[in-house]
Amino acid sequence: MNKSGIDNKRIALTGFMGVGKSTVSRHLSKMLKLKWADSDVRIEKNEGREIAEIVEDRGLDYFRSAETSALKEILDDASVSLISLGGGAFTVDENRDLLNERGVSSIWLGATFEHCWANISSSYKDRPLARDRKKALKLFEDREKYYCLAEWHFLIMPGCNSFAVASQIAEQVYGLAPDEWS
Repeated sequence: MNKSGIDNKRIALTGFMGVGKSTVSRHLSKMLKLKWADSDVRIEKNEGREIAEIVEDRGLDYFRSAETSALKEILDDASVSLISLGGGAFTVDENRDLLNERGVSSIWLGATFEHCWANISSSYKDRPLARDRKKALKLFEDREKYYCLAEWHFLIMPGCNSFAVASQIAEQVYGLAPDEWS
């Protein structure tokens, strides 16, 4: 695939919080010289505060609405080829429809709950939906049925780092060997 082919292919990474969507996106962006947007970062920029504050002050329904608005903004920017979605964004029908309508390929980064929980519990981010392990596990289980709807599935195995996952995506989704990366 030539460089224009890479630029024309838009992808969105989905998966549970703590799976590594933002980190994998950062690697892909550098490897392939793609413009990248993170929906959580866009929401925080639009709202002028952190996601935890938005959820606590305005509620989850308001947050999901803000998330859909942020996704629309990102999709309207044709220069963005790579989108990192928040952990719950892909569970919303409207968001999946928006991605499909715009021809964005969805990629599920799957991992065990233990992998995600280790990252969540050691993160500096306050994640209001994952402050309690038992509730986070229930959320993880509930969301899998939505993540399975993604076009591509990449499983993060123990010992596999985020660069290796980004490399697999570059090779399998974009059809590029390492010597073809930008």
